[in-house]
Amino acid sequence: MVYYKTTAEIELIRKSCLLVSATLAEVANFLKPGVTTLQVDILAEKFIRDHRGVPSFKNYKGFPFTCCISVNDAVVHGFPNNNALKEGDIVSVDAGVFMNGFHGDSAYTFAIGELKPDVKQLLRVTKESLYKGVEKAVVNNRVGDIAYAVQEHTERKYGYGVVRELVGHGLGRQLHEDPQVPNFGKRGTGLKMKEGLVIAIEPMINMGRKDVYYDDDGWTVRTKDGKPAAHYEHTVCIQKDRPLILSSFTDIEANEKANSNLDASYSSMS
Repeated sequence: MVYYKTTAEIELIRKSCLLVSATLAEVANFLKPGVTTLQVDILAEKFIRDHRGVPSFKNYKGFPFTCCISVNDAVVHGFPNNNALKEGDIVSVDAGVFMNGFHGDSAYTFAIGELKPDVKQLLRVTKESLYKGVEKAVVNNRVGDIAYAVQEHTERKYGYGVVRELVGHGLGRQLHEDPQVPNFGKRGTGLKMKEGLVIAIEPMINMGRKDVYYDDDGWTVRTKDGKPAAHYEHTVCIQKDRPLILSSFTDIEANEKANSNLDASYSSMS
C-alpha cells in the first residue's frame, strides 16, 4: 500500500529528517581516530532525545541501538561497539527519528582522517549517485528511473558493486513503507510516482563485487570480498517540477570540512 502525504504531513516528516541531519552533523564534529562507534551511538541518542525526538531504529525489530554504524567492509546495519576508529577508516552512520507521528531517515559515510585515493573516490561517486537518483524523483517518473540512475553512475561507469539485497523505501508514519526503491534496475519500470510520495533513496555501493553476507549478529551486512562499501541516504518528497529533499547534508559537510582543516592545522604544528 502506497501512502501519499499532505503538505502538512510532509512538513512534519521534514522536521524529523532535519533532526536526523542535525544529529549526523554532531557526529561529524565528534568523529576522529580513537573514538568508538558505541560512543557515537550514545551521543546520537542523547542528542535526539534532548531535542524531543525518539530514535526510530532502537528496538525496531529487535535492533538494540540508536544508529546503524558500519565501518569499512560493513555495508549497513552495523552494531556500534567498543573498537576504536583509526586513521583511514570509513564509517557509515544511518539514523532515524520519530517525532510528531512521523519518521525521518538519513545516512552519511564519514572519513576518519586521510583516505586512500580509491576509497575517497568510492565515497565521492556514491554520494554523486545519490543525487543522480534524487534528480529522477519527480511526478510521472518511475521508481526504476531512480534505480537506473544510481546503477548507471556507480556500476556501469566505475565498475562498483551495487548491493541487490537491500533497497530504499517509502517513509512516513511507518519507518518502512511501500514502495521499495532499489539501486539497480531498468528505466521506465516500477511504480509511477505521484505528488506527495515520500521515499528514502539510499545507494549502498561496494568498491568490489556486489555480493554481501550477514555477520554473526544477524544484522551487520558485509561485503563478501572484504572491500569497503559506502552508503548515503536522503529522504525525498516527489513533486511536479523538482524533487524536494527533506533531509540535509549542509551542516554535516560544513562540520566535516572544518574538522578536516583542524586536523591539517594540528598536523602542520606537530
